[in-house]
Amino acid sequence: MHSGRPPDPALMAPVSARAAVRYTDSAGLADALPGAQVLFVYDFQTRALPGAWPAADRLRWVHIAATGVDSVLFPELCASEVIVTNTRGVFDTAIAEYVLGQILDFAKDLTGSNRLQQQQVWKHRESERIAGSTALVVGTGAIGRAIAGLLRAAGMRVRAVGRRARNDDPDFGVVTTDLYAELPCADYVVAIAPLTDRTRHMFDARAFGAMKPHARFINVGRGELVVTDDLVGALRSGGIAGAALDVVDPEPLPSGHPLWTLPTARVTPHNSGDFIGWRAEMVSAFAANFDRWSAGRPLDNVVDKTLGYVPGRRRASE
Repeated sequence: MHSGRPPDPALMAPVSARAAVRYTDSAGLADALPGAQVLFVYDFQTRALPGAWPAADRLRWVHIAATGVDSVLFPELCASEVIVTNTRGVFDTAIAEYVLGQILDFAKDLTGSNRLQQQQVWKHRESERIAGSTALVVGTGAIGRAIAGLLRAAGMRVRAVGRRARNDDPDFGVVTTDLYAELPCADYVVAIAPLTDRTRHMFDARAFGAMKPHARFINVGRGELVVTDDLVGALRSGGIAGAALDVVDPEPLPSGHPLWTLPTARVTPHNSGDFIGWRAEMVSAFAANFDRWSAGRPLDNVVDKTLGYVPGRRRASE
């Protein structure tokens, strides 16, 4: 299922060699589902599956071309025996690089330097160091781990908040479950938690109020992790020093929204993971999983539908 731009047929060749492949958009999903055993949700933002679900008479596996699976998890699917997998692993490095880039932009004020250049103003300024500062990564999945590794390599101290506390995590060291105990200690807070009932709106006025006034907030998870009005309020009041948002709520961000013009906000259009060649890698990841499916082997990146994400290690046992 796609949104106007179907997967490259050449990349889908390993799948079409073994199965009849139907291409459809969201509007045609209900007509295309009868008889289908596998659904490749190439348009990761679609909300069409719940409405088309009654037509899924033989469906056994849904694969989404994204890490987050909130767009395809709904009660009927969760209660069924249909397996859900995601494209975990494709975007890890690119999103980690985006986070480091935004941290460097804040610390070195590269945006401000560019603005001064456009004005042809030569103005000496001092900048912050990121080495020795503390980053709190909220979300301990594969992308959060890639972020932690890159930030540590840049000399930052990294802590994490996750679903399970531990003191010997190989990537984070210390992982706690108490967000409010960690927020006052962080210079940068990075949101990469999956969107679930537990995490929706976890960053609200209370959370921003617990952060240092000089702290910056970076969201590369889901826009709905944040109460947007509370974030705007924190930026306007100086409760926090800045926010870099690759995801927002609502999305796309409407014209005239205050986040567009707040000087301490950085907004990008949900593309932190979209490196050159990402579409091909998404299709290749699905094709590799389809090989496993065809051979009767365990699938990679099976989502725990009660949790809303892939738990534990990236790959299923061989």
